Amino acid sequence: MRIVVIALLAGAALAASAAAGAWVQSQLSLRPVLNADQERALAEQATRDSAYIRENVGLLASKVGDLQAKLITMGSLSKRVADAAGVSYTDPEIHASLEHAALPVMDYITDEQGAAWTAQGLGRQLDSLSRQLSEQKDWFAMLDLVLTRRVGVEARLPTYTPVNYPYLSSSFGWRRNPVTGRHAMHEGLDFAAPRGAPIHAASGGVVTEARYAPGYGNMVEINHGNGLVTRYAHASSITVKPGDLVEKAQLIAHVGSTGRSTGSHLHFEVRMAGHALDPTLFLAKPQATDQLVVDASLAVQAIVPQVR
Repeated sequence: MRIVVIALLAGAALAASAAAGAWVQSQLSLRPVLNADQERALAEQATRDSAYIRENVGLLASKVGDLQAKLITMGSLSKRVADAAGVSYTDPEIHASLEHAALPVMDYITDEQGAAWTAQGLGRQLDSLSRQLSEQKDWFAMLDLVLTRRVGVEARLPTYTPVNYPYLSSSFGWRRNPVTGRHAMHEGLDFAAPRGAPIHAASGGVVTEARYAPGYGNMVEINHGNGLVTRYAHASSITVKPGDLVEKAQLIAHVGSTGRSTGSHLHFEVRMAGHALDPTLFLAKPQATDQLVVDASLAVQAIVPQVR
């Protein structure tokens, strides 16, 4: 009987403890009562926060719109520049860049849709547009590299006529050598010109030879890079030395008749990797004129040389 009483008392104590804990919890969870001033202050703060958020979302939307316009403009400009530069769209890298630039750039977004955007959504779209702008920048950098390389290659080509006397006394190819009488390959062009006439570099480069050479006489050799070399032979005098950096059209020597030559002239060669090429493939074509100023055929014939 005593044990039963003790068990009942313990159960009653536990019940009382649980009831007391529930009461304390209910008292602690009661919502505090705000007065009118506090409620008004909270409402004003919520209004300010809402206005601030709307303002920032509007700024983000404006920024997105600006980036849209820039991307559309850059995409159009990149195609026009590539077309004007003659860059082939079939080039895999360039073609891929142009195809990417041609993708629609959010021009389907309406004002109603934009107004419903969240700041998070606008931020993601802004990041996407920034990446596209970066890719467009890379495309323009690649196009600049292509054009720079092209300009560099064209600048190295020997397109400048080395003497201001375009009459050729001997062209490139097989001919009868005037000295030996045998048929031999003539590996350059012979420009008939009077002694002392200036000789100019056909293109910019580094002087590798400026000396007397058997057969060539006083000779200048210029290396233009990538295995391309020009030679200027039979000069009466040389105005440059090995190691000099010369520009296109720069004076390098004067016409003469040194070496194996029978008349005053310039022997001009273009070589690629040691092989002779026809210089007429590079030299700019002279501009034709309808007006004959002077008939100098007799004077030219008088100085036509016969060379090696």
